Amino acid sequence: MTLSRKGAKSRTRELRSSRTKAGTRTAHVGEPPTELEKKLAEALEQQAATSEVLGVISSSPGELQPVFDAMLANATRLCDAKFGNLNLYDGGEFCHVAHHNVPPAFAEARPHRFRPHPASGHAEVVKTKLAVHIEDVRAMPPYREGDSTIVALADLGGARTFMIVPMLKEGALVGTISIYRQEVRPFTDKQIELVQNFAKQAVIAIENTRLLKELRQRTDDLSEALEQQTATSEVLQVISSSPGELEPVFNAVLENAIHLCEAKFGVLYRYDGNLFHPEALVGVPQALIEFHQKRGAFQAVPGTPLHQLWQTRNVVHTADDAGGPSASARLGGARSHLAVPMFKEAALVGSIIIYRQEVRPFTGRQIELVESFANQAVIAIENTRLLNELRESLQQQTATAEVLKVISRSTFDLQTVLNTLVESAARLCEADSAAIHRPRGDAYPYVASYGYSAEYDQYMRDHPMKPSRGSVLWRTAQQGRIVHVADVQTDPDFADSDLAEQRRIGGAVTVLGVPLLREGMSIGVIILSRFQARPFTDKQIELVTTFADQAVIAIENVRLFEDVQARTRELSESLQQQTATADVLKVISRSTFDLQIVLDTLVESAARLCGADMAGIARRKGAVLQFSASCGFDPKYRAYMESHPLASGRGSVVGRVVVEGRTIQIPDVLDDPDYQMTEVAKLAGFRTILGVPLMREGVPIGVITLQRRGVQQPFTDKQIELVTTFADQAVIAIENVRLFDEIQEKNRQLAEASQNKSQFLSSMSHELRTPLNAIIGLTEMMVTNAARFGTEKAQEPLQRVNRAGTHLLGLINQVLDLSKIEAGKLELNPQTVQLAPLIEEVIGTARQLAEHNKNRLILNAQENLGALTVDPMRLRQILFNLLSNACKFTKGGEVKLQARRMADGRDGIELSVSDTGIGMTPEQQAKLFEEFTQADATTAQRFGGTGLGLAIARKLARMMGGDVIVTSEMGKGSVFTVRLPGGATR
Repeated sequence: MTLSRKGAKSRTRELRSSRTKAGTRTAHVGEPPTELEKKLAEALEQQAATSEVLGVISSSPGELQPVFDAMLANATRLCDAKFGNLNLYDGGEFCHVAHHNVPPAFAEARPHRFRPHPASGHAEVVKTKLAVHIEDVRAMPPYREGDSTIVALADLGGARTFMIVPMLKEGALVGTISIYRQEVRPFTDKQIELVQNFAKQAVIAIENTRLLKELRQRTDDLSEALEQQTATSEVLQVISSSPGELEPVFNAVLENAIHLCEAKFGVLYRYDGNLFHPEALVGVPQALIEFHQKRGAFQAVPGTPLHQLWQTRNVVHTADDAGGPSASARLGGARSHLAVPMFKEAALVGSIIIYRQEVRPFTGRQIELVESFANQAVIAIENTRLLNELRESLQQQTATAEVLKVISRSTFDLQTVLNTLVESAARLCEADSAAIHRPRGDAYPYVASYGYSAEYDQYMRDHPMKPSRGSVLWRTAQQGRIVHVADVQTDPDFADSDLAEQRRIGGAVTVLGVPLLREGMSIGVIILSRFQARPFTDKQIELVTTFADQAVIAIENVRLFEDVQARTRELSESLQQQTATADVLKVISRSTFDLQIVLDTLVESAARLCGADMAGIARRKGAVLQFSASCGFDPKYRAYMESHPLASGRGSVVGRVVVEGRTIQIPDVLDDPDYQMTEVAKLAGFRTILGVPLMREGVPIGVITLQRRGVQQPFTDKQIELVTTFADQAVIAIENVRLFDEIQEKNRQLAEASQNKSQFLSSMSHELRTPLNAIIGLTEMMVTNAARFGTEKAQEPLQRVNRAGTHLLGLINQVLDLSKIEAGKLELNPQTVQLAPLIEEVIGTARQLAEHNKNRLILNAQENLGALTVDPMRLRQILFNLLSNACKFTKGGEVKLQARRMADGRDGIELSVSDTGIGMTPEQQAKLFEEFTQADATTAQRFGGTGLGLAIARKLARMMGGDVIVTSEMGKGSVFTVRLPGGATR
């Protein structure tokens, strides 16, 4: 098991560093020119996948499934894995929420939720909060112990190598992304880091969805509250407009209850202490209407909801009344119903019952709402009974209705609501002045007033109410209860305070203070004053208390609305920033090596999204920094900055950022004592400036600056965070271009070195071949004429010299061929040749090699092979190299050369050389055709050779339009197959 962190040492790098010098040097020389393109394509593919995921996030607000699916599909594909899972973690169990390409058998067998085995990868992630990399599932203790989940993963899912990456929010584990391979092949550090990036994006998507759901819930709550307030206002308006008439009131109550509670029909009953009277029927089926008309007043029938309400004096809520004795179920098809009692001073005076014709219980809010309507119905009944008191109460209720209208019409215009409240309170309670005070710091200034003189208004503005034992306002706020002073002149607390000047200007004698309470806490006070000693009545105090409640509702509505607006702005800003980041990533991916386009896009986006008037990027050039991209710069300012590079130091924001290596913001450059470029700032016309470093490996390589004209609000933390993100993107773009330029330069140097090497090898080969040919010729002559020259005793040493020279000449010829191929100077001489004689010739040449190791050399050629247009000398060289290689690695076995025409309809030839020798591992096969490379060091020591023969054979075959491939099994032998087209003339 492997735990991974970003920046961990790469195992691949360790292996690479252990190669021999010759192998390392050859690997650089032989690296194909498409390797760079492959690396760049991989980077672009990863960036495109990130952009795709960001696009899914922005196009699917509130929907996590498409985001998870896109992330998992891209992570699995980019990491060359077989399948993957995304799980959420609730603190105890993991839950599968997304999967990609999971084998059906494993998908069916695995549980939807699971607790990880203590020794499993998921348990390690829970413990360490780090990525876990398992090279082989079958080597894990849980698999050996028979853990069902791990066994199913390996046996049904075919998983071998996998990694699990945690999804962390503020250090807490919220889920994991796991991807699997069905073979033992570890993931690279880059692949682990890529999945970690996807995990971060998944956490961002989860957080965005949570915020959006909260926003929608808040909006729904506000809409529901507003609808209920409007319905209450409507009922109250009916009550006020129909004095002495209960029928329209009951109908309005019942209609609103049915509508807001999504019921089908309802009945409102009056109770006279003995019988129930159906007073209002709304939406009732005709059969049930006729039943009520015929029955008239009645006593509650046992077993019915009304009887249960009569017995318990409580709300009766039945989920399903099917089969019950009530007429509503029998004649009206009622299933779910809600019966709410109407009380006056604990005495039952009636009931509201609403019905649904399907089984769907009512919610707690709906029950509260109907209870509220029941209370309003009781008020209407009481108003009718007390007609003499109705006129006074009606005036007050009308005023309340007017306030509610203002609240409903000006839901989020708090000042209009508060002004209406104080005016209505003063008028209806016969007060000379009224005001609403709200806390601000340690004072209680007024936010709405009525009846203040100009002098007193100015005094109160200049002298906000402060804590004072004699102040009615302060006592009301501190105690959270109503304070009523009939005459401040006789009140000991008021007389001992320093409020004499306020009383002299304001003229208040009788003062009433009513707190604005929210959840038991005072959030303000309504103050009513009379200029004569005349106490307020209990009903007036009650009315003011109602107005205080309405003020709290209005204040709370506005607060909730502002919270929703703030959340909406935050989400919009977040989405805008994510979109901008995605746009920048698109530009980077499309203009990978056009650095100027990327930098121009970054500064333009930073200025636009952060509300800056100008922006620029200064890059380090030697010991100074010079602007290389800008937006919004005045031409004179741009020309000045281009001709005056900036040095490190506190005299400029750029220099200060480079010195301190951190973000610097100056709200006003003219007030900063260290800032030495005030004249330049005046020339450009900015006052506020922000500098964010471009950090690479902890060292600033540049600075991105944002400026605002005039002394405005400083840049916010979110804006600074966004600019920091853009700075990171700039560093990535700069680094990409730097690496690209370095690679280009390295390639140029390598190409030049390769050409020089090839020229050197070609020259040296020619220089060596001449004396070698002379040595070979002389030794052959001396061996042949040994008797003549009297050298019979030296014949065997001369033969060894001859063989060594011949072998050395062969090596030189191979090196010369390789140098010609790499230099592109090897020319083919295509001819139309009969294959059968050519193959027989090669077999004859190789027979001595086979006999040396006691091998059987077999030829199996198809009849009528015909002719082939090919370079015959190079074809002989390919076949001889393959046969020589097979004979060398086979002892006392069989070497076979097979030849046939291709059977797939193509005009070509297939030649294969098979042996029963030592064979090769997959790792040895992977590097078999590299120059100067053999299977391994042990093989080279045991069998000798330079490692050039097979490399040259493949290069020659490819030059002729074909290829050489190998299949091998350790200990059983190898098969080398040459395929050439019918006209191999290149």
